[in-house]
Amino acid sequence: MFARDIGIDLGTANVLIHVKGKGIVLNEPSVVALDKNTGKVLAVGEEARRMVGRTPGNIVAIRPLKDGVIADFEVTEAMLKHFINKLNVKGILSKPRMLICCPTNITSVEQKAIKEAAEKSGGKQVFLEEEPKVAAIGAGMDIFQPSGNMVVDIGGGTTDVAVLSMGDVVTASSIKMAGDKFDMEILNYIKKEYKLLIGERTAEDIKLKVATVFPGARDEEITIRGRDMVTGLPRPLTVKSAEIESALRESVAVIVQAAKSVLERTPPELSADIIDRGVILTGGGALLNGLDQLLADELKVPVLVAENPMDCVAIGTGIMLDNVDRLPKRKLAN
Repeated sequence: MFARDIGIDLGTANVLIHVKGKGIVLNEPSVVALDKNTGKVLAVGEEARRMVGRTPGNIVAIRPLKDGVIADFEVTEAMLKHFINKLNVKGILSKPRMLICCPTNITSVEQKAIKEAAEKSGGKQVFLEEEPKVAAIGAGMDIFQPSGNMVVDIGGGTTDVAVLSMGDVVTASSIKMAGDKFDMEILNYIKKEYKLLIGERTAEDIKLKVATVFPGARDEEITIRGRDMVTGLPRPLTVKSAEIESALRESVAVIVQAAKSVLERTPPELSADIIDRGVILTGGGALLNGLDQLLADELKVPVLVAENPMDCVAIGTGIMLDNVDRLPKRKLAN
């Protein structure tokens, strides 16, 4: 009868939806397949992701979110509408309240775009919260005490680094270096080194199965297939962990630098807390082999990977929805 409150982790790579009282009920790729000629939406989510790089000319599989913000407003709206209708959370007489997460440094125009897309897809009231804060809550950190907590949330499009205390962000940094960029680095490395063209999905496979960012942390190999740039014919290739480590070295250094700069701007009392408590890694990028070791080595503090890093933001939205009436009023969308 009544609409349920929903929390949305509107990610560049995946959309996760948490429905109050039910937990995480949806986890699908942020991909929409469109007919170029008619503009009609053909598939959304997992079904559309399977089409990436495998469609005829008139069908395009696009990702409407780029670097954590909306790149294509209409397609984002269509995607959200599809997911929300699929969940059947609207009441007969009421619309759901929504809590959506966004990177820490997005502009007011980008915030307005997210709110509008959510309202048009069926939200009654829309709350916006900063992603690292929600991720920290989802990872089980008690950020409402007067002590320092540091979280590094590595998503598909952005990495958010934040130090939190008393329920709010003290210092933060958001950079456009995350999972998607790692895929592109691998793709470009294979292209440059072996003159072999591979797709994004193959690059992601390499990242998941053999990649590491800490020298010597992993020693595995994978055989991939791509198109030879010289002959134009398909060709297999075996890739090892060590070469992917060197391919990702520069990109990961950017994340390490962002974490260092946040620590440098943190008040000394909170820095002392972080030495005791350590840094928590959340987001899909936290699963990148050796990243926790590398950050611990560089930052000289303990680094731990959250229990379900990919679900932290969605879990956090669920916890915040239970306390939605206590959310700061500035977050309300009118």
